[in-house]
Amino acid sequence: MNELVNGINWIGVILGFVLSFMMGYLWYSPKLFGPKWAEGVGVSMAEGSELPLAAMLSQALATFGLSWVFAITVSRGALATIALIMLTLMLFIISNGKYAQKSNTAITIETGYFAAMGFVMLVCQYML
Repeated sequence: MNELVNGINWIGVILGFVLSFMMGYLWYSPKLFGPKWAEGVGVSMAEGSELPLAAMLSQALATFGLSWVFAITVSRGALATIALIMLTLMLFIISNGKYAQKSNTAITIETGYFAAMGFVMLVCQYML
């Protein structure tokens, strides 16, 4: 358990989590990729629609977990490990999208957001 908490840049974890989660709000907003993504997955983004709270909670928990994983790998100098983790998870996003018959645009938007999250988390680990 000590290897999960000792030597971790917790400010980087928290900042990486907060910035990545906020970026998702913008990424999927009507101002950026929201309408094309919604069209590609078959959901409505109509005004007055309720926020998907369960989805947002699980996204928040997963985003925090990923930020923590970044901190662990950076603190151990295991950048190749985090690169392999990110590549693997991005391939899961792509395969899941193909199975769910999402549009290529929606899959690209989802995969791009994940890659952008990784970049933000990495910067937060190295800049703080």
